[in-house]
Amino acid sequence: MPAAHAAPVQPPRPRQLALALSHAESFAREDFLGGPSNAKAVSLIDRWPDWPDRMMLLVGPQGAGKSHLAAIWAEAAGARRVAARRIDAANLPGIFATGALVLEDLSAGRFDEAALFHLINFAREERAFVLMTAREAPSAWNITVPDLASRLRVLPLVELSAPDDALLRALIVKLFSDRQLAVEESLVTYLAARIERSFGGVHQAVERLDREALRQQRPVTRALAAELFRVP
Repeated sequence: MPAAHAAPVQPPRPRQLALALSHAESFAREDFLGGPSNAKAVSLIDRWPDWPDRMMLLVGPQGAGKSHLAAIWAEAAGARRVAARRIDAANLPGIFATGALVLEDLSAGRFDEAALFHLINFAREERAFVLMTAREAPSAWNITVPDLASRLRVLPLVELSAPDDALLRALIVKLFSDRQLAVEESLVTYLAARIERSFGGVHQAVERLDREALRQQRPVTRALAAELFRVP
């Protein structure tokens, strides 16, 4: 009796992987979402150069809009933008070539304290405008250079706080729009009621939904959100 032929082994189906596709987030003035949580910061940017001091500090949580506001001001003032961790006392004349500077993401232990001290002094001497951004106020930085600590204590700051419901919903729509995705109101309502009510929480939720939709080759819908953000 002839031997039975074994069924051919089927190769495993390839899993759909989510690719880290880049998306452009608009930093134009007309695309900034205003609300009670950022009204003072928006007012500061809009009324430049009529500032209470030539140096100002924007403080707020990740994703609160500090970089967006800094970009708006940099465009208006012709300011250079430099990451705080990259400041170097030897390069100060160069970075103040336009008379205005955005110093981004100051945080404890992640910048050269001596370089920042010299930067502040140099900016005062040159009468340059400086806009700094940070997630926390300088009082939380544990500065070891006494003269720098005293200068930072008197630096005027404007805080951006957690978003209200209207701003939270508008931010969800904007971040999906930045990814070229139009979403239904039912999805926005569902997410706003279930995700962490913070700017960072919105960014993470939108990123998670977009990646999962790409992986599963499905549209971004309320049904998909219900699978990912179901409350136990």
